[in-house]
Amino acid sequence: MDVNISHEVGYSIDRETCCCSDTILRYCTDDILLREMMSDPFLEHYGVIIIDQANQRTVSTDLLLGLLKEVLVHRPELRVVVLTAPPLTDKLRSKFNGAPIINLESPSLGFPEVVHIAGGKDYFYSALRLVLEIHRTKEDGDVVVFLASEEEVQCAYSILQKEGTRLGAHLGQMMPVVLGSDRGGPLDKENCRKSRRVFLATQDGEDPWWTMESVNFVVDCGVQKKMVYNPRIRANSEVLQSISRCQAELRRRLCGPKGKCFCLYAEDSQLPAQRSPQILESSITATVLFLKRMEIGGLGQCEFIDRPDPEGLMQALEELDYLAALDDAGNLSEIGVIMSEILLEPQLAKALLASCEFDCVSEMLTLAAMLSAPNCFLEPPSGMSHEVSQCHRKFQHHEGDHFTLINIYNAFRRSQKDQHKWCCDNFLDQSALKTAESIRAELTDTLNRIELPISEPSFGTKRNAANLKRALLAGFFMQIARDVDGSGNYLILSHKHVAHVHPLSGYGPCSDKLGLPEWVLFHEYKLAENNCMRIVTEISPLVFVQTTPLYYFYNLPRSESKDILQSILEPQCNDTHKDDRHKASNNADDSSSSSVPPNDRCAIQ
Repeated sequence: MDVNISHEVGYSIDRETCCCSDTILRYCTDDILLREMMSDPFLEHYGVIIIDQANQRTVSTDLLLGLLKEVLVHRPELRVVVLTAPPLTDKLRSKFNGAPIINLESPSLGFPEVVHIAGGKDYFYSALRLVLEIHRTKEDGDVVVFLASEEEVQCAYSILQKEGTRLGAHLGQMMPVVLGSDRGGPLDKENCRKSRRVFLATQDGEDPWWTMESVNFVVDCGVQKKMVYNPRIRANSEVLQSISRCQAELRRRLCGPKGKCFCLYAEDSQLPAQRSPQILESSITATVLFLKRMEIGGLGQCEFIDRPDPEGLMQALEELDYLAALDDAGNLSEIGVIMSEILLEPQLAKALLASCEFDCVSEMLTLAAMLSAPNCFLEPPSGMSHEVSQCHRKFQHHEGDHFTLINIYNAFRRSQKDQHKWCCDNFLDQSALKTAESIRAELTDTLNRIELPISEPSFGTKRNAANLKRALLAGFFMQIARDVDGSGNYLILSHKHVAHVHPLSGYGPCSDKLGLPEWVLFHEYKLAENNCMRIVTEISPLVFVQTTPLYYFYNLPRSESKDILQSILEPQCNDTHKDDRHKASNNADDSSSSSVPPNDRCAIQ
């Protein structure tokens, strides 16, 4: 359009807006648009909405599509355009009353050559061997390799770097590049001519926006590792599953009509037609909180493309009820309304609200930002694991991992002169810490806008540590575990699964700590080979029973840990009952001298 960015054309992403009053065309994420609907449910400021990559089936995109159908009932003049891969078009068309479909494909371009090779369980090394064979043929063109997870991508990068140094000079240089990061060097034309690039990607690299004419080969492992949420135990588990036919087709097209696609699975493999919607595999507690908020704005209907699992929906409502976000009628409470304003997961939002009561808002803001930002710990270089762990150990706080994160953030803020060098020296991710800095500033603005008090920093005092733990328990009382045998076998109270502390925790084997705490609060638990709890802090069982809602406590499954907590709780209940009986006795004595009839006194009592 030949205009300056931020005027007629602008964009909005998390923590960055580049628009003005003259902006008529704006690019934004689906999350940003959903956030705007909280204050403008019918999107009155928009005439046309174009949703790209709907075939990715993210929770936000599915939620947006479901709400827009209701918006169109109230605003028939609004135009909605959805860009998606073919398998989803029929389902969308049925949801949007037979909307017209425009096919943008060009069949005259032709299709690449597809070769199926049975990779089996050893698909990872089969893919790397195939990359080396392609390089040895000296055929022109870059390579794209689709692997199952980010861990495999990082491992493949290291292996190909080493193997590339052993190849003969006559074959030319082979340069691995991790898509979505800066690993692999600049992608300039000079590098293109001198080397063959091997792009390493997961499912996030399927969309063709980045495709270059230089790509002639695609190696597709045909599997992906996904985190699938289990509502019964409130935890994610890592699942290895096949990609869909839609994903396989998108990957093949990346190499163009004259390229070759090597599929490391049998040609007759029964691949599902399309990728599974994330709304069926994720926790939807935050989604339900958002929908409850939309009901207040007059937009109560959301017709999902695929309805959430009833068990997951009930678990989400139950969790919001435990967090006091719902009233007795199932609508948002005053606390729930405030939680919906805070751009955090509901449990973390509740902990931040509780910190206002416990006078530790400044520290909780920092902690919430660090927990919401990407992991700040960098992977240690080969052979330097001990040195890196020693370096990270100086940030460890004796109260637990949550306090260690605050230590790191505060130290980062003090190193203003040369933050890049400081991060490199301490093997910490500067971009992750910068993100945490931005999130904290945004959360501070939110608290100021809704007029919640922000306490003065007092990190390091005993009182502050106790208050911070109380605030954490207000939101994360559902994530408590007890060491049942003193050897690190933790039993999670809510579902009695056995878990272990993550090796990199302050309580892990690399720590200076002499013993493991008996009771801990954890931020994240993942069902995997080692069933680890991440970000762990010691708590007092007495404070736990004082903070936890009783109706949650009595719903816990029977266990030795619950019996211990019950024994702590009963004396408190007995003391309360004694006080009540004492007050009732005094009231009865006062009433006996009055002229109120005995039957009326019984009715009042």
